[in-house]
Amino acid sequence: MTLVVDDVRLAHAPDRRVSVVCDGGRIVAIEAAGTVPDGGADTEHLDGRGALALPGLVDAHAHVDKTLYSGPWVPTPSLGTVSERIARERRERERFGLPREEYISALVERMVANGTTRIRTHTDVDPGVGLRGIETVARVAERYRDVVTIEQVAFPQGGLISNPGTLELLEQAVALGVPTIGGIDPAVVDRAPTVQLDALFDLAARTGCGIDIHLHEDGSLGAWEFEEIATRTIAYGMAGRVVISHAFGIAHPPTQERLIARLAEAGVALATAAVYDVPVPPLLALDAAGVPLACGSDGIRDLWGPFGDGDMLRRAMLVAYRNSVRTDEGLELALRAATTGGAGVLGVQDHGLDVGCVADLVLVDARNAAEAVASVPPRRVVVSRGRVVAMDGTLTAKV
Repeated sequence: MTLVVDDVRLAHAPDRRVSVVCDGGRIVAIEAAGTVPDGGADTEHLDGRGALALPGLVDAHAHVDKTLYSGPWVPTPSLGTVSERIARERRERERFGLPREEYISALVERMVANGTTRIRTHTDVDPGVGLRGIETVARVAERYRDVVTIEQVAFPQGGLISNPGTLELLEQAVALGVPTIGGIDPAVVDRAPTVQLDALFDLAARTGCGIDIHLHEDGSLGAWEFEEIATRTIAYGMAGRVVISHAFGIAHPPTQERLIARLAEAGVALATAAVYDVPVPPLLALDAAGVPLACGSDGIRDLWGPFGDGDMLRRAMLVAYRNSVRTDEGLELALRAATTGGAGVLGVQDHGLDVGCVADLVLVDARNAAEAVASVPPRRVVVSRGRVVAMDGTLTAKV
């Protein structure tokens, strides 16, 4: 079935009304509005009524395996450190049956209804849970494969070196087809920073997988770890395949300029969630240096916290807000982090609103991309791979 999305304005060209022709899951033509003839029974026309078309939203950093979405309300105690939150999650996850397919499915449906067409999710792997999370998320990903692409990172939340057997589980996950492995705070969580980083890069070199490392450490320690990651990325020839998530250490002015230049040289990307009051990577400086920036939801209604709805347009707004940007240029950069830029960080180059791109687009009522980010309008229509999958905030596609 060919889908013609009539009378829309593209985010990068909002002054022109066009029709977007989708066939075989891709954008095959962009014509002046109203000029695409009716193709008969094999063509569906959707009246965009002058809406603004955004590229499909990309959540480049989620933890869907942890979610309690659609489940019970679980109060969150006041805990001060990442280590305390990890410990609490380890104690409580079995009590709530996590990871739970029902909750993950409900969350994925909400994310798609909000316009997300691609997700990278960090799935816990450790001797306690084994590969159960990987297998559970894989089943959900298969069920929803026609409406959203879900990519997993095998993530050693509780530590890689300090948790014997975890490294072997990461390798098993890669053998099952997981394309990326994770790490976390090599100095604070494992207290063996060079050992953790060497293990991750050695495994990636042997298997061809990517690396996405949670780095909450800041100050001089965080800056040193940035340098170590950049050095290994160059040494292993992994430019474009390494991401630092959260990246608190780059937010401090004394070392910021040097670290940004180092990441650009090494080809390391950043992913931010812009949650709570934590440091946020500098949007404008990263863009000026050519360092790719993605963003994501992080945890959504889980044992770490009560917030989140999987709305990546709202996340783009928060990235802009936390960066104190007020210009249209800054707002558009934040949207890029949640769309084409985020896709690029995940290694996807055919994401956008050009002929030849995958036909993922989101229709909203806004005059331009900057207004869409600033006002976070409802998603009127979501198209994934040339198929209407959600309308007015509700999943309509059968899965």
